[in-house]
Amino acid sequence: MKCLENIGRYASFWGQTPRSSRGHAGPGGKAMKWKLSPKKAIVSVLSAIQTLANPNPTRNHQRPILIEQEHKDSIAAYTPPSELPYYGRSPPVYPAPIANGTTPIWAQAYLLASLTISNLTLPEKLNLTIGHPGPCVGNTAPIPRLSIPSLCIADGPASLRGQEYVSAFPAGIHLAATFDADLMTLYGRALGREFYNRGVHIALGPVAGPMGRIIKGGRNWEGGGSDPHLAGKLFAQVAKAMQGEGVVAVGKHWVGNEQETRRRWDWENNRHAVSAEVDDRTLHELYVWPFMEGLKEGMGGVMCSYQRVNHSYGCQNSKLLNGVLKQELGFEGFVVSDWDGQVSGVGSANAGLDLVMPGRGFWGEKLQEAVQNGSVTEERVDDMARRLLAGWYFLGQDRGYPETAIWNNLEKHGAVDVMDDHGGLIREIGAAGTAVVKNEKGTLPLGKKRRFVCVFGYDAQVKASPWTNRDRYGGGYEENYGWETFNGTLITGGGSGSTTPPYVVSPFEAIQHRVRKEGGILRWDFWSGNPTPYLNADVCTVFINSYASESFDRKHLTDKFSDDLVLNVASWCSNTIVVIHSTGIRLVEAFITHPNVTAVIMAGLPGQESGNSLVDILWGDVNPSGRLPYTVAKSEQDYGSVLDPAGAEDEDFPEDDFSREGVFLDYRAFDRDDITPRFEFGFGLSYTSFSYSSLHTTVQPRANTNMEEWPDRHKNIVQGGHPDLWDVVAVVRCHVTNTGGLHGAEVAQLYLGVPDPEKDEKTPVRQLRGFKKVGTLAPGEARQVVFELTRRDLSVWDVVEQQWRMRRGEYKVYVGASSRDLRLESVISLR
Repeated sequence: MKCLENIGRYASFWGQTPRSSRGHAGPGGKAMKWKLSPKKAIVSVLSAIQTLANPNPTRNHQRPILIEQEHKDSIAAYTPPSELPYYGRSPPVYPAPIANGTTPIWAQAYLLASLTISNLTLPEKLNLTIGHPGPCVGNTAPIPRLSIPSLCIADGPASLRGQEYVSAFPAGIHLAATFDADLMTLYGRALGREFYNRGVHIALGPVAGPMGRIIKGGRNWEGGGSDPHLAGKLFAQVAKAMQGEGVVAVGKHWVGNEQETRRRWDWENNRHAVSAEVDDRTLHELYVWPFMEGLKEGMGGVMCSYQRVNHSYGCQNSKLLNGVLKQELGFEGFVVSDWDGQVSGVGSANAGLDLVMPGRGFWGEKLQEAVQNGSVTEERVDDMARRLLAGWYFLGQDRGYPETAIWNNLEKHGAVDVMDDHGGLIREIGAAGTAVVKNEKGTLPLGKKRRFVCVFGYDAQVKASPWTNRDRYGGGYEENYGWETFNGTLITGGGSGSTTPPYVVSPFEAIQHRVRKEGGILRWDFWSGNPTPYLNADVCTVFINSYASESFDRKHLTDKFSDDLVLNVASWCSNTIVVIHSTGIRLVEAFITHPNVTAVIMAGLPGQESGNSLVDILWGDVNPSGRLPYTVAKSEQDYGSVLDPAGAEDEDFPEDDFSREGVFLDYRAFDRDDITPRFEFGFGLSYTSFSYSSLHTTVQPRANTNMEEWPDRHKNIVQGGHPDLWDVVAVVRCHVTNTGGLHGAEVAQLYLGVPDPEKDEKTPVRQLRGFKKVGTLAPGEARQVVFELTRRDLSVWDVVEQQWRMRRGEYKVYVGASSRDLRLESVISLR
């Protein structure tokens, strides 16, 4: 209910809008100041509004604090239209659930946290709910008398950003392109170890939101792509592995954070952020799905998002925080605001926010005042502090944790090297996430026969001056706004999710080393749009990229200079290889059918070992197995209504209707609308070939597994949701055989169709529900692949029963090499 969930903005605290120490872009400026109103008439009116919006007062223990505006000359004389029509679109869910360690793995941590909380004063507990000055991106308050340190919070999902002697891992979208759960685990383990060894307690990652709904979204590259199963597996594997190293993983952004355009409240112009208008089924089956995976593995933190969902801001949305996250999914960890993402005081406290960053926001002494006047209960504050400390105890951070070693570039300090041997892993993941999408005339692998190599394009070499921002490789918000390409080889996107590489192996450096080793020659041109022809060249490589960053969304999915560069080279070079480093979908129609463009490589965002990873693919040291984690269309129009972000600058209450497409994102929409893509989801070529055979499906529940239509209502919810959801109910087996002449690995993909999709227009004909990287297989070698399907894999969200329903009937099973290359088909019958 908006009058409750926005109550702090209208009713609780006053003061300047907190400014970010983290450098997030977005409208700043002065906030309106507020004071308590003595006018009983206003109290009566707003109390009546509250009663109308929430006629059941027993569900809400919050007392409204009512205010009037203290007018300032600096505030523009603009009166926005009334919010009343939007009240209640996000249903109110109060009070906030109290976590108590119901999930077995949390029990001991909650026992210790509860004992600690019982020994804290109210000011000490309140201090644990807000950010404080310190060396890290975020810092909590220490409690010296109980030996509780300031907890260090740091970015990000792919690197300990802004530090020296740390690694720059591939981006989330690149890791997703590996379709390899084992590499996802190794990635999380290595990343977590670097955070741990630098004394970081809480890492802001991994990412499951954005999901890539908006095709031009500026942060799509940080997460695992637009399929919830793939994104969820990545999210869970990375989070579990990071926490296995002792670092609290904070999954972000909960939930519906799918664009940069108007993602934040505009304090200066008094206009709202965009609202993600999402229906219940779409919310659960698409956007909540990957978070469930991470929560099941014990994820200790979740970051709420800037924008509104159904007109309630993410960090004060009681339906999402209290109702879905903490009640339905049994979350035992803490909810932290995105930096300066809190827009109310009492409202966010009662809606389920636990920790404000980077400063006190609308809390601090004002939250103490709210407790004293009964607007927020002390029990709620206890729960906030307990959730934070439970994570600290859960991962054993109270026992011998490393000292925090975080500095800026102007501080003299000793080197704390945490890179270990991670460069080798980064190189392996870089190659594994590289997708070859065209390979004709035997172009790849190059081998020793290609001795005269040309290297063209701005993406082939490192940027000449990438450190204008000390902790954002390539450029910070102050200069990167609107970039469509990056003037150097692209290894990461921009913003808080970017990395700080210790070095960058450029494609040119690696190719030059290889050509020299093979006894060949090179010609290169990194600047010209029409390089000098060399008609004796064996192969011409053209390097282009497509950039994106937090703080803005992309304008186009192509750029003319890059397309023209490819065509100019292809006009004389009969063996042109195009390499694209990209933050997301990049269309290739301008050159993909050109007869002289014989190979195209989607090289993603591979991290610091970029050039080495690419050379491993080019020369065949690694047989490519990367697969596209999204669909590449033939035209922008093929993506329909989700192509561009919503929210014009002059709208007071901008909306984006997620329910318009429902769960039909990416390949689901292309299948429904019978649109032929250029390259489908899951597509990627190999230098060998594979066959599929011997598909067998069995309903194979373990002992005491509930096979009824609904989960057992008598079982307690644990973190991740109802425990029945994770029971294996069916098993699918098949064989994959290497039928070619080279060693290689195949990515087998399982797609599932639920019963009676023709009677349910909201259900896709098939959805990814399993993937396995098979190999490396020798020529002629076969291997069995086993997919285990859980109750949740076979379920749809029932909006009436508010539960996952495993339908009766025949589930169609498809196994193949991509969402459109389906080699085998069978059924699973549930009666």
